[in-house]
Parts: sequence; structure tokens; C-alpha cells
Amino acid sequence: MATDTVDRRTAHLRGVTVTTLASLAGIAAALVSSTVATGATDRTALFVLVGFTFAQFAVLQVIDTAGLLQLDVDEFGAKDVLYVVFMTFAFWYVSWGVLLTSGASL
Repeated sequence: MATDTVDRRTAHLRGVTVTTLASLAGIAAALVSSTVATGATDRTALFVLVGFTFAQFAVLQVIDTAGLLQLDVDEFGAKDVLYVVFMTFAFWYVSWGVLLTSGASL
């Protein structure tokens, strides 16, 4: 019973960490896209999104290697990778859309 509780806690902590990092990476990518891109049709914003997506996999690997959390990044399957990419894209899309619509400049 105690092992089951520890495994559930580890899985929950892994999910929260991956989701939080993907969300923050998407918002940060939107802020950088708003600064770098000239408008909604500028492809530079997509390069920023791709860069932040790859960077967060490196950050997850560092967190796992340093032993801060047991994330098992090496065991990420297609479902895990697609989840991270989609969450990052979704937060980037919504955040950048709000920034473009409001006309905010950073």
C-alpha cells in the first residue's frame, strides 16, 4: 500500500512538473514572439515557439539528471512528447493572440 502511494505521488509530481513547464514555456514564447515578430504573419514567431519547445526538453532532462525530480525523460513516449508540444503550442497561441489583439508592446 505504501509503495502504491509513493508511485502515485511520483506520477502526480511528474505530471504537474511537465504541465507547468510546458505552460510557462508557451507563455514565455508568446512574450518573446511579441517582442521579436513584426506581426501575425511573421514566421519568426514560429521559430521562437520551436526553440522554446526544444529548450524545455533540455530543461526536463537537466531536472531529471540532477536528481531534483524523477521525471524519466528518457522513457517519454510519443504521447508524452505530443502532450508537451501541444500544451506549449496552445499556451503560445492563446497568449500571443491576446497580445496581438490588445496591441500590447513589450
